[in-house]
Amino acid sequence: MFRGFHSCKSRRISYNSTPTFTTFTASPFPPLKSLLFKPLNPNQCTKSLQDLVDHYKTSTSHCNTTLFSSSETFESLINRYQGSCCSEEARELHLQSIKYGFVGNLFLSNTLINIYVRIGDLGSAQKLFDEMSNRNLVTWACLISGYTQNGKPDEACARFRDMVRAGFIPNHYAFGSALRACQESGPSGCKLGVQIHGLISKTRYGSDVVVCNVLISMYGSCLDSANDARSVFDGIGIRNSISWNSIISVYSRRGDAVSAYDLFSSMQKEGLGFSFKPNEYTFGSLITTACSSVDFGLCVLEQMLARVEKSGFLQDLYVSSALVSGFARFGLTDDAKNIFEQMGVRNVVSMNGLMVGLVKQKQGEAAAKVFHEMKDLVGINSDSYVVLLSAFSEFSVLEEGRRKGREVHAHVIRTGLNDNKVAIGNGLVNMYAKSGAIADACSVFELMVEKDSVSWNSLISGLDQNECSEDAAESFHRMRRTGSMPSNFTLISTLSSCASLGWIMLGEQIHCDGLKLGLDTDVSVSNALLALYAETGCFTECLKVFSLMPEYDQVSWNSVIGALSDSEASVSQAVKYFLQMMRGGWGLSRVTFINILSAVSSLSLHEVSHQIHALVLKYCLSDDTAIGNALLSCYGKCGEMNECEKIFARMSETRDEVSWNSMISGYIHNELLHKAMDLVWFMMQKGQRLDSFTFATILSACASVATLERGMEVHACGIRACLESDVVVGSALVDMYSKCGRIDYASRFFELMPLRNVYSWNSMISGYARHGHGEKALKLFTRMMLDGQPPDHVTFVGVLSACSHVGFVEEGFEHFKSMSEVYRLSPRVEHFSCMVDLLGRAGKLDEVGDFINSMPMKPNVLIWRTVLGACCRANGRNTELGRRAAEMLLELEPQNAVNYVLLANMYASGEKWEDVAKARTAMKEAAVKKEAGCSWVTMKDGVHVFVAGDKLHPEKDLIYDKLRELNRKMRDAGYIPQTKYALFDLELENKEELLSYHSEKIAVAFVLTRQSALPIRIMKNLRVCGDCHSAFGYISKIVGRQIVLRDSNRFHHFEDGKCSCGDYW
Repeated sequence: MFRGFHSCKSRRISYNSTPTFTTFTASPFPPLKSLLFKPLNPNQCTKSLQDLVDHYKTSTSHCNTTLFSSSETFESLINRYQGSCCSEEARELHLQSIKYGFVGNLFLSNTLINIYVRIGDLGSAQKLFDEMSNRNLVTWACLISGYTQNGKPDEACARFRDMVRAGFIPNHYAFGSALRACQESGPSGCKLGVQIHGLISKTRYGSDVVVCNVLISMYGSCLDSANDARSVFDGIGIRNSISWNSIISVYSRRGDAVSAYDLFSSMQKEGLGFSFKPNEYTFGSLITTACSSVDFGLCVLEQMLARVEKSGFLQDLYVSSALVSGFARFGLTDDAKNIFEQMGVRNVVSMNGLMVGLVKQKQGEAAAKVFHEMKDLVGINSDSYVVLLSAFSEFSVLEEGRRKGREVHAHVIRTGLNDNKVAIGNGLVNMYAKSGAIADACSVFELMVEKDSVSWNSLISGLDQNECSEDAAESFHRMRRTGSMPSNFTLISTLSSCASLGWIMLGEQIHCDGLKLGLDTDVSVSNALLALYAETGCFTECLKVFSLMPEYDQVSWNSVIGALSDSEASVSQAVKYFLQMMRGGWGLSRVTFINILSAVSSLSLHEVSHQIHALVLKYCLSDDTAIGNALLSCYGKCGEMNECEKIFARMSETRDEVSWNSMISGYIHNELLHKAMDLVWFMMQKGQRLDSFTFATILSACASVATLERGMEVHACGIRACLESDVVVGSALVDMYSKCGRIDYASRFFELMPLRNVYSWNSMISGYARHGHGEKALKLFTRMMLDGQPPDHVTFVGVLSACSHVGFVEEGFEHFKSMSEVYRLSPRVEHFSCMVDLLGRAGKLDEVGDFINSMPMKPNVLIWRTVLGACCRANGRNTELGRRAAEMLLELEPQNAVNYVLLANMYASGEKWEDVAKARTAMKEAAVKKEAGCSWVTMKDGVHVFVAGDKLHPEKDLIYDKLRELNRKMRDAGYIPQTKYALFDLELENKEELLSYHSEKIAVAFVLTRQSALPIRIMKNLRVCGDCHSAFGYISKIVGRQIVLRDSNRFHHFEDGKCSCGDYW
């Protein structure tokens, strides 16, 4: 075992350090030297006491021994047997006392009891005690002390009760032995110890230094009551060095460095006249205290080293071992090695302490080297092997550590240590688990002859760390079935596995287990519960656990702030808890800053982001790469790319892949695609590795603005980077091609993907729906189910959109019901919006109102805008529903111009021009501006943007000539302008002219001024009107080219006079 500072408490207790009982001092204790002898087994005697008595009785006549007078005989017996430590001599004294008639002599009987106690023959001592007709305080004290010294505290307590009941007032030796017994017999004994203290306070021993020293030890180690120990200490009349060491040890065990060192200072002041100099036990306790203090422990430890050197205790094995362990724990392994090398005598404790420190600093090779050099010089114990095994998992090359661990495993098998010492088996399980050989760890565990709670904890923790979460949960159930009681470590690992699996029900059951066992008050268990509820989305329960915690640590605050940062609905509370954490005086760590910056970026709180940045600088964490990345992300989402560029420039030496990706994401978020692309090219020029996230982010940006050419360039870069087969990049490519109008490319790439995940399927299903291929989308959804991929909420948005675009009303409702009934997915507001759109496109406006009224949630802006859009397409039918939707929209979003435009369009479709005028007047009064409709095409010479009636383009004359030519050819082919889409109260000719100059028609005419046979690709920021949709069908047939039009809702593929939507849009 390691020689800890607390293991020497028995050497600090006063009554073991005072003159012990002798027959001349009427003391029930043997001399101090005799306590060092190992008690002998009385059964080892070859002859029983009765046999010896009979032998003496029958051989008296043959005895030639010279007879002494009675007093001379008595003195001779005392002188000869007083210090006896042998069972034979004890029996000889007993026989001599019988032979010479001293059986009733109280003094000699006490001496004999003392000898029996010294040799551990408590049976003979108790028998002699029971036979005594007369007893005194010394008799009782001898027997109580004997039971205490020989590890029988319950019997000692029982004899003390008998003594009090017999009417004896215990002396300080009896009190000391009884209190020591109480201290060693657990909670029930400690309760008796408090009662004995009450009895002591009524006697003259209330301030006795011997008794009080034992009371200090009892209150400090057994009852963990520093206040009571201090009260006893303050009441001592004249203190000795043991008193000071005992009280300092109490505070040392509690980790109260301030109180321990205050007492040390007082000890030196008070000891000026009494020579209270610190000894090895004083230094041992103080070094322990320094090691327990995180903030100033190292500084104090260095001062203690100087004091130890000055006091001449550096060569003391106990003190130097403590120093080695202390410096090693603080990571100063060089200092620890220096002290270790200076030690005149080393033992296994000092070696183990140095190895533990090296392991904690992840210097596994160095720890193994110390073991190899010292194993033949010190007596290796089982703890040495446990520490050595823990060192192998800290090797820089894990495979090498695992190989060394197997060698030690073979050694302990050969020596039989693994069967005799459960700690070594635990060490092997731990070593294999941390080395990644979890199968070997399980094998060792199953072969262990004996298992304790540490064994189960090592296995469950190892399974959790190796992502074998289900096996960890199963092992927890096995542990409970064996009757083993879980500890806080067990619950922490099992809760972590539940969080990884999303098993909230099992997590709640374990939570109940923790409550029953009283482990829920452990701060680490509570932190694990916070993580469980946060990762499973149970934010209400997470906050409840936090509110019920009796105490917090930094991890608790970080966990709750991180949980709230991940919740869209509760992200604002993360800032609130962050402020509470600061007001509570808690220090902020890198994790705290990363979590709060995530929350601030979600809320786009510009001022708060600057304030947190200032705190980062104050805590000197600005050079931390993770925090720098969090700041980049935060400022990017807040729209402050100038700040991002400054931070990114300062990170020139510490940038990682996340830094580059954060900058690219920031540019894309702020619609600076050209800068994002420039940064990608710069990354490639610098040789910076582009990961899957980088490509996925850029491809997503290309998809959002439909820049097919740039997207294809990124695709080519992905091929060169060998990331084409990556499932994340593949899913992003499918999404990009479908959003850029190349559904054929998207489909081809999807089929070639070696591995697909839910995002891959969702991208393809949504792509088909967006392009009007509803049947293909639904067939792909069926394939997805047959492939074993469970759908998520996004999947059903694509499926319901597909049904909406092709008019599959009944099938749409079947899929909507299957969400909750088959797939256990609660429909969200976006799914209800799809259903409203499905009914609206099918012209079932009467059912729309009923459907909205049956919704389990209050309709939001998305729902009402979908309703109003449906009413716009209904040619003035059911304007009451449209008015209701408009009223709700204007109440919820009075500053959104789209709401006024949709309302005016609804009235215009029914030719209610007065209502149209009122809607436009309301829009003016609200001082909002509608987004101008525009269309754009990408040519070799750049992007060309057009608005309705555009006359600013340098090639306007050619464009309008081509436009007039197209109009003439369309009319000849049977085209009739659909003037109902001219949403103004004008003459018919003016309406036709207005329709002919829509931006998408100008864009088509511009493309046709150039010679090419490629498909025409046009983008529009608003929904295409019905007249332009009809015209594009005629144009595609006239010019013999495919036209792909992407409006704000979907894609339309015109070819040979027909549209992919089948005119259902």
